[in-house]
Amino acid sequence: MKRITQKDLIFEYFEARPYEPIKTPEVVDWAVDEYQKRTGKTLRDPDRMIRSLFSDGKLVKLDTGLYQYDPSVSVESVDDGFTPAQRAEIMKRGDYKCAWCGATEAEGVTLHVDHIRPRSRGGKSVVENGQILCGPHNYKKKTYGQTETGKRMFIELRRLAVKEGDQALVNFIDDVLQQYAKHGINSHIVWDSDEE
Repeated sequence: MKRITQKDLIFEYFEARPYEPIKTPEVVDWAVDEYQKRTGKTLRDPDRMIRSLFSDGKLVKLDTGLYQYDPSVSVESVDDGFTPAQRAEIMKRGDYKCAWCGATEAEGVTLHVDHIRPRSRGGKSVVENGQILCGPHNYKKKTYGQTETGKRMFIELRRLAVKEGDQALVNFIDDVLQQYAKHGINSHIVWDSDEE
């Protein structure tokens, strides 16, 4: 029988319940009992394993202590069409940090080498089309697309800048959002500055 890791066991629980919102205690209780039955050993720090699965991009975090496995958007921890040499070059060029949030593996996130323009949209597996993304941002990009995610992030950042009274940042974001409108990019994501 194949040896199962603690992380694999926890993922097994989510994988058997796709699209179902699951609270952390529910998984922990099952995993502790199941790991004991299968191995005769004690499961160590299952909460950390769940957070690690989220960081790897395999789970969606819906709320504090509430996760979901969505097979249509879950990313694999091993990338795609880049060669190991290309992957190493992209990681070095990106200073081993997520291009969107700056997170590093030292902070406990899994980093992925990602196609800036997805292969499904004609993107090539070349160094120039590669970037580093942490698991959560790779998930968001896969779910929404890079420009959609960017627009959503700018809208949220604008709300925060308005609340904090940072007019220079508000003006900058307004210019960026106007470029989305000017070029007809992601017009389905509605933004109205008058609502704030």
